[in-house]
This record gives sequence, structure tokens and C-alpha cells, in this order.
Amino acid sequence: MRRIIFLSSLVLLITVIFASVGHAQAIPKVSVELGEASEPSDLSATLQIVLLLTVLTLAPSIILMLTSFIRLVVVLGFLRQAIGTQQLPPNQLLISLALILTFFIISPIANQAYNDGLKPYLNEELSKEEAFEKGMAPFKKFMLAQTREKDLALFVNLSGMEQPEIPADIPLHILIPGFVISELRMGFQIAFLIFVPFLIIDMIVASVLMSMGMMMLPPIIVALPFKILLFVLVDGWYLLVKSLVGSFY
Repeated sequence: MRRIIFLSSLVLLITVIFASVGHAQAIPKVSVELGEASEPSDLSATLQIVLLLTVLTLAPSIILMLTSFIRLVVVLGFLRQAIGTQQLPPNQLLISLALILTFFIISPIANQAYNDGLKPYLNEELSKEEAFEKGMAPFKKFMLAQTREKDLALFVNLSGMEQPEIPADIPLHILIPGFVISELRMGFQIAFLIFVPFLIIDMIVASVLMSMGMMMLPPIIVALPFKILLFVLVDGWYLLVKSLVGSFY
């Protein structure tokens, strides 16, 4: 009963405060206007906020489909499995590292897309269609360089469209899925090369333990320090990041 009385008094107090503020100062009004915009700058603040929230909502999908994030996060995940540390580095750290490397790789492409597409559009030098086409051109060039012809041909045949004359004529709904499966394939190939030296250590440790008759001692526990030591001695993070970033150029 006391809680109800306290909450009621609190609500009444807040109402009185807002009423007094309303008499002293006008409350700002937010409105949405519908109409044809003649210039890019005619977008109202409310509509700009809606568009910004939409872009932020789709940002994870954009990062996954159009950038190097897929290959990076797959390889980093397999690296943790190969070493044998199930929770270290944590998922947040691996994803953050993949995002940082993705930003480093994509920055020149994003800058070119901004200078060729978005900036001229905001300066009223290009139409929306031309700005979108020129803005996506650097990303299409990047994805085409990383996508196999076999993967592109697969989705071209599945869609039933005619064979494009030049790579630039490939539409995004064909290029993006081909790029995704090509990145997955490349990520698994790099992961196989990462697994081999750690697998050799596991086999050697298991053979030594069996020859010594230590059947009850898990080989994973004994092999883990040796795998970490090997990774540190060869400067694994340096070699891995150098190889991953270099694979996109």
C-alpha cells in the first residue's frame, strides 16, 4: 500500500513539474512531412533519423556481405579451435579484431565510394541512380577480385539470366552470394593450413603418452602448452594478420 501511495505521489509530482515547465517554455514539436523533395538537402530531420536507424540496423548484414569480414572471422575462429583454447581469446575479442582488420582493408574502397558517389550526390552533381552505381563500383571491383568464376557461374545459371558480357554487368544479387561462398571456401582453406602444425603436435603428444602407458592423461592438456609455445615462438599473430590482409591484395 505504501508503494502504491509513493508511486502515485511521484507521478503527480512529475506531472506538476512538466505542467509548470510547459507554461514557462514551449515544448518542441516533432513532425513528419510528406512531399516531393527537389534537392537532397530537403530531407527533414525526422526522415534523416529514420534512414540513419535503418542503415544502422542493416550494418551487420552489409559488413558480412560486402567486405572481408567473413574470411577473417572464419580463420580466427578456426585458429582458436586448432590451438585448443575453447574460450580464449573470447568471441568479443575475435570479432573486434576481425572488424578492425575489415575496417583497415575496406577503408580505401569506402573512401573511393564516398568520393565517386555520395559526395557528388550531396553536391547535386549526380542523380541518385548514378551516385549508387558509382558508389558501388569500388565494392563490386573488390568482390569480383575475390570471387571465383565458378561461383559466379553457379548463381548465373540458377537465376536463369543470360551470360554477362563483362564482369561489371553482373548484378549485385548474383555477385553477393558468389562472393560469400568464395570467402567461406578461402577461409576453410586457410584454416586447414593453420590446423596442420597443431595437429602434428597433438599426434606426437598422443603417441608419447601411449608409449609411456599414460592412458588416463588427456593428450589435449599436455599438448596445449606446446601449441601455445609454438604459436608464440613463430610470432603467430604477426604472421596470421600479415597473411590474411595480404590475401586481399
